[in-house]
Amino acid sequence: MEHVAEDLAVTSETARHQPADGVDLTKVQKPVGAGAPKYTNPRRTRAVVTLSVLVVTLVAVTIVSAGLGQYNIPTDQVLASFARKWGFIPPQQEWAIADSTLWNVRFPRVLLALFVGAALGCSGAVMQAVFGNPLAEPGVVGISSGAAVGACLAIVLGPQLRDTFAVPTFAFIGALTATVLVYALSRSGGRSQVVSMILTGIAVTAVANAAIAFCVYVADSTSRDEIVFWQMGSLNRASWTSLSNMWFVVVAALLACFMVSGKLDLLALGERAAQHSGVNVERLRMLAIAATALLTGAAVAHSGIIAFVGLIIPHLLRLLLGPSNRVLLPASALGGALLVSLSDLVARTLIPFSDMPIGIFTALVGGPTFFFLLRRSMRKGGV
Repeated sequence: MEHVAEDLAVTSETARHQPADGVDLTKVQKPVGAGAPKYTNPRRTRAVVTLSVLVVTLVAVTIVSAGLGQYNIPTDQVLASFARKWGFIPPQQEWAIADSTLWNVRFPRVLLALFVGAALGCSGAVMQAVFGNPLAEPGVVGISSGAAVGACLAIVLGPQLRDTFAVPTFAFIGALTATVLVYALSRSGGRSQVVSMILTGIAVTAVANAAIAFCVYVADSTSRDEIVFWQMGSLNRASWTSLSNMWFVVVAALLACFMVSGKLDLLALGERAAQHSGVNVERLRMLAIAATALLTGAAVAHSGIIAFVGLIIPHLLRLLLGPSNRVLLPASALGGALLVSLSDLVARTLIPFSDMPIGIFTALVGGPTFFFLLRRSMRKGGV
């Protein structure tokens, strides 16, 4: 029997190398990839194109937005204002009012829109990666409300705190507290379910609204107006001082998020797979939560509650770019900056001589988007 088995094995091996139509297959086989045309990753090309379009569009919208408002300034004079400011061309008396308007009002506002939008867009994408939930967003789950509570407490405690780091610090503490609560209470079996996260967010928002109402009750008239400002969301109090208080925090938190984007991709495979790949899951989550709280706290402290930016932008870009956080996080930062800049432009120009809250426009777009995503998640059994 052993000889028969050996004969069969030899026969099989010979048949495998048997020439067909006079051609020896063993002589024409090539290593995989040898002589093949170069392969271009279409997703990488799409990412480069999308990021380039976002950057160019954002620059164009920023320049146009700086020139539009109650006092319109031509686009060429917006660019010439930089040359006059930096001494490349001499000052011109006829454009003195335009230069003053740009450097004292418009430029701080458009830059604040960029930082706030980037913070909210990136924080939404990071939260969705950490929670493993497509509906996670600072405004939806109550984190923005927590940051607003902190800012309101700083306002009520004393007028001397308003122009210091107290308001951003209190906003960060409120955002961090809300983030930890939502993270701890909504998770089950290693992931957060849609319903549990939404219910937890509703509870956190209810408590935050009660705290804000108490602040309104005990505050003086000036503080009460500022608290209303936090709840509606607006950039009408932008200044170089507010920018100097927030830009470093936002940039540092964004860089931290970008640095861990690859590990967030591994986390999407599951905790066990991420751990086997050398990822310290708990430390990654704590870092991501802290960065999210920093971004949300910094944004809310200077603009109030602007909801749904972190929900709309990551979902739209995920459809274009795919789920990789290496590309999605910077794209979400750019997309968030673009959305807030456009919303602020509409808020300043839709009704003459008025400054509408930005939160109105983001909620008009984000509300239906949220219902659509929730319905789709329920159909897929993600609840």
